[in-house]
Amino acid sequence: MELVVMLEPGLLPAIRHPNAIPPTVQVLSVLHYLASGSFEITVGLAAGMSQPMFSTILRDVLCALLKHLDTYIRFPQRADLPTVKAAFYRVAHTHIALVPPRRCEQVYRNRKSFHSVNVQVVCLVDQYISQVTARYPGSVHDSFILRNNSIPHMMVPLKRDQAWLIGDSGYPNLPWLLTPVRHPTTDAKDCYNEGQSHTMWVTERCFGLLKTRFWCLHISRSALLYKAQKVCQLTVACCMLHTLGLRRHIPLLDAEEGVAVPVADEGDMGSDEEEDDEDAADSRAEQIRQYFD
Repeated sequence: MELVVMLEPGLLPAIRHPNAIPPTVQVLSVLHYLASGSFEITVGLAAGMSQPMFSTILRDVLCALLKHLDTYIRFPQRADLPTVKAAFYRVAHTHIALVPPRRCEQVYRNRKSFHSVNVQVVCLVDQYISQVTARYPGSVHDSFILRNNSIPHMMVPLKRDQAWLIGDSGYPNLPWLLTPVRHPTTDAKDCYNEGQSHTMWVTERCFGLLKTRFWCLHISRSALLYKAQKVCQLTVACCMLHTLGLRRHIPLLDAEEGVAVPVADEGDMGSDEEEDDEDAADSRAEQIRQYFD
């Protein structure tokens, strides 16, 4: 009901109509669609409406939900650092399959040879998503996405307070981003890399939970039959609802039945490695000396 109350002002018709679909039915039908990964016509029939009507409702609910993005997805500020440093944040990416537009089909083909949107998230150890970027085609390199979103702007001031993100070797080593040492030559560097690898389960688990809760994003349900802009909106909306589900301790049906939650397998896309920034290399070396020597 929290979601219905929040979205209701944006879903009520401008002119009252006796046959208008109540906001509660609109929100629940969209949640059904996102969670089941079914077709619009199937969900519409279950809710007693036509496919065109459900398509309109899906658009309206997504627009209403995305207006509250900052309520559910919020990057930590300086005041949050004591709590954040007790855990850690990791940046990673996943791919959401879609049917590409014909005029630029090639730019949506990713390194695993299917068409997708490349989605980057920052998540905490408890799988909360604190930042999401969903607007680039599948062929775009992860490091390009990182450099061209809000993360660098938000991390530079936090770096003065000894705050870092953790990323894999697909990202460049930056003063505020710690990545693995490519060719470790000491035991300390080996220990550092081992510690890095032990954090990978965080994003794998996060993507697994996200795609298990919202099967519309899972590649096993086939590619989304929407324009790229709407696929991006669906992805961000699911990330918001994922956070809401964690906050309200809403269980996963599969988890209740003892079925293993699948993890996303797109994290090992074999991204090209980039040269490290000299200042960043010095910063990483200092962390290795301080904590792993």
